[in-house]
Parts: sequence; structure tokens; C-alpha cells
Amino acid sequence: MTKKTIKECFYNSPYKSIKHKSYFATYENLFSRFIGKEIVFVEVGVLNGGSLFMWREYFGNQARIVGIDNNPEAMRWKEHGFEIYIGDQSDINFWKSIVSKLGKIDILLDDGGHLDYQQSVTLFENINNIKDNGLIVIEDTHSSYMEEFGNPSEYSFMKVVFNLIDKLNYRATHLKKNNSFLKLPISDIHIFESIVCFKINHENSNVSEEIINNGKDLNVKDFRHNDT
Repeated sequence: MTKKTIKECFYNSPYKSIKHKSYFATYENLFSRFIGKEIVFVEVGVLNGGSLFMWREYFGNQARIVGIDNNPEAMRWKEHGFEIYIGDQSDINFWKSIVSKLGKIDILLDDGGHLDYQQSVTLFENINNIKDNGLIVIEDTHSSYMEEFGNPSEYSFMKVVFNLIDKLNYRATHLKKNNSFLKLPISDIHIFESIVCFKINHENSNVSEEIINNGKDLNVKDFRHNDT
């Protein structure tokens, strides 16, 4: 069976879905390794339901596709074999209430309300429920620069992302006394146009200790700061 691209699956969906054209290459970059596997894929923001069918065709029938929306009408998609939960993504208690039902997640994609607080709550309330090497993907982050979403603001989601990038770099051995990021199992942060991806890995989210191999030291002069 020939593997279909995510763009082909997008156009094959029987129901409406809206995506930016740059997203398809990003999806392939991030998600292709999950094709044909028994994964748990959770999408926040169902709307017309078109993307649910897209994801099922792309990942294959082994994937458990879960939709989350605050509109009760989204329950209609259960008839098509999707798992649907109704709730507010900015409600911490909502996430706490469905953790046991979802189990550990491979991919969480946030295409919900796009407000800064909604995106931040979705990220931080799910970090510890993602499998190692799993992903949290926040979509449409251009909302951090749009007035209709209360931005630009010092509290925008992208300001949160930049702060997390700073803290990720503070894992270096030389800075560990100032590190307040160790409790978050984020190993990678990938930034694309309008999409931010957080890779979760507990082993690779500790202080990055400096190590030296057993090779011969030639005592070569370090020119890194010469004439700077």
C-alpha cells in the first residue's frame, strides 16, 4: 500500500478543514515516523471534523484518534469511530478529569482557541502525560501577534516559548545553579512558521554535564576568543 502524504489526506477528507499551506511540510517533518503505529493522537479543536478523517487516513487504522472541543455538537463524530471529549482547554480541572481516560499520549496537537492562556494551559497540563519521544504541537502561534487575540503582549504564548528556550539552554553545566527548568521533561523545542513543537523525553531533560573522552590531549591553544 502506497503511503499517502498529509496533503493528499487533507483533500481526501469528506468534511471541511482549514490549514495553512506551510503546515503540510511541517506535519510530514514531525509526524511521518508515527505512520502505521499504534499511537494515541489527540487534537484540540474539532470544528467541522475534517481533520479527524485526515489524521486517521494519514496515520492508519492502528491509530487512536481523539478529538477535544468545547462544542457539544462535536459528539457527532463518535458515530464515525472517533473518541470525543467535550471541555474547555483552558480549564485545568478538565485536563485532570480526562487524563486517566486518555492514558499516555504520543501526539497532542492544539488547534483550539489560540488564546495565549489556552495554549499555555494545554501545554503545561499535558507535559507529564506524554510518552517519551512524544510531541506537543501548538498550532497557529501567529495569534501571538494578532490584536483579536489580545496581542502583542508580554504574556503572549510566543513570549512563553522564548522564555522556555532560555531555560532549555540553562541546562548547561556551567549554568545549573540558575536552572529552574529541570522539572519539565522537554528535551527539544522546534519552531516552524506558526507552529511550535515540544518533544518530551525525561532522560534528555536533565542538566547537560560536560564530558571528555579518553583521547590524547595535544594542548592546542584555544583561539576562540582571539582578536574578538
